[in-house]
Amino acid sequence: MAESEGSNQADKRDVAPSTALDYLDPSYWDERFSREEHYEWFKDYSHFRHLMQQNVKPDSSVLELGCGNSQLCDNLYKDGVTDITCIDLSAVAVERMQKRVQSKGYKEIKVLEADMLDLPFGDECFDVVIEKGTMDVLFVDSGDPWNPRPATVAKVMLMLQGVHRVLKPDGIFISITFGQPHFRRPLFDSPDFTWSVEWNTFGDGFHYFFYILKKGRRSIDGERPGNKLQAPSINLFHDELESEDYLFRTNVDEMDS
Repeated sequence: MAESEGSNQADKRDVAPSTALDYLDPSYWDERFSREEHYEWFKDYSHFRHLMQQNVKPDSSVLELGCGNSQLCDNLYKDGVTDITCIDLSAVAVERMQKRVQSKGYKEIKVLEADMLDLPFGDECFDVVIEKGTMDVLFVDSGDPWNPRPATVAKVMLMLQGVHRVLKPDGIFISITFGQPHFRRPLFDSPDFTWSVEWNTFGDGFHYFFYILKKGRRSIDGERPGNKLQAPSINLFHDELESEDYLFRTNVDEMDS
């Protein structure tokens, strides 16, 4: 959710929602994407590039969920990953993204209007599925984070089931999120899924989580070696205090309190 360098502060105020619940309104996103050229949720690619390169190979077929106006696909393409499919629910975002990748000559990148809760792809067709902040929107009205509303859980599980279905037998799901392991693992560890669950953190003041779910690699005892839960730092840096990350986090915390 941190703004890319050089973005205009006035533009940022123009597109920021009045409440976190606006994130659930499709018309909010259409309006935002019609006015905003570029925004990176949860830091830009440079902060987690090393983690991407460890898990996404140049010959990987990649599906990005909720691409919005991010430049994640551009960065992957520059790193040699060219078989990329981006989807978003907003027709405005899709049209603008199509024009952008075409203007840059990224002919292999496909951009489609689609719902991540109803993926229009066959079984086992992607090596990697990536979401960066998209799943977090499903939790905006979840209520108690320790006991989210059944409707929220149902939507998240529908998304995860679709991701698991389209991944190849040894595919990888990468989730970049605010969601801490003690909130995400009960969902990721559902018996519906065969993936193992690992994670790393990145960021300065906020800690963002980079989850790596490897299909077909679920450990028998459910333990995840090397991943110990730690309380995230709350030392906020100036750019994070001014970013939409902070607005989103505080709004959600207020709703959950």
